Amino acid sequence: MTPDFLKHRFNVAGSALATALRTGFGITAHPAGEKPAKLLELYDFEGCPYCRLVREALTELDLDAMIYPCPKNGGRFRPRVTELGGKAQFPFLVDPNTGRQMYESLDIIDYLFETYAKRPLPIKWRTGSLQKLGSGAASIARGMAGMRAKPSRQPASPLELFSFESSPYARPVRDLLCELEIPYILRSAGRTRLSDWVPPVVRDTVNLQSEPDQHNRIELLERAGRVSIPYLIDPNTGEEMAESEAIIQYLITSYAA
Repeated sequence: MTPDFLKHRFNVAGSALATALRTGFGITAHPAGEKPAKLLELYDFEGCPYCRLVREALTELDLDAMIYPCPKNGGRFRPRVTELGGKAQFPFLVDPNTGRQMYESLDIIDYLFETYAKRPLPIKWRTGSLQKLGSGAASIARGMAGMRAKPSRQPASPLELFSFESSPYARPVRDLLCELEIPYILRSAGRTRLSDWVPPVVRDTVNLQSEPDQHNRIELLERAGRVSIPYLIDPNTGEEMAESEAIIQYLITSYAA
């Protein structure tokens, strides 16, 4: 086993621990009653416990978003948040559909449910202090992953990533995208059916490819012939790929300075 292989396995193990600490948040989707016509814009960084709560809500509501990574010491998008909102505080949501701009994770979640879910805010989101505590524990489990900026080359066009927040394999990819300050369109692909919980390798082994009913999973099945999270699309090079280890290596080779 190579050092890179062991490093990746350790990375995924830490990510799995973070998923366990969130006890099921950010996995399943209960789609919002209304979908925004234009992509929501979220300025955040992966290691931030407050940002994680908003991303969990995006998975739950089955909402896509344009992600502008703002890691500490980052100079690519953090200044824009100060220009727009007056301070470098995260998360920061911009909704081009309504003109709303807002800080504070719980306020953002409340806004998303009121504006797009068309249903009452679930009890779990009313216990804000508990959710912040649990998300903070998940950040500790990840150490410094997704926290600080690393030198990179900015792509001409944003990448696309099919992901759901608590996927232990997608999280390391998002960590690196954040550290490299690479903007990307988050294609939320939360689980909606029991068959979605079957790992891709098991589905391949038994030749089982059930029909998903979540729109991004349907698109992914049509594009790749299977549903495997994460899945990266780079319109700058035409590359598309699954498997977190391969995606991470691609990002390092293509964009790390």
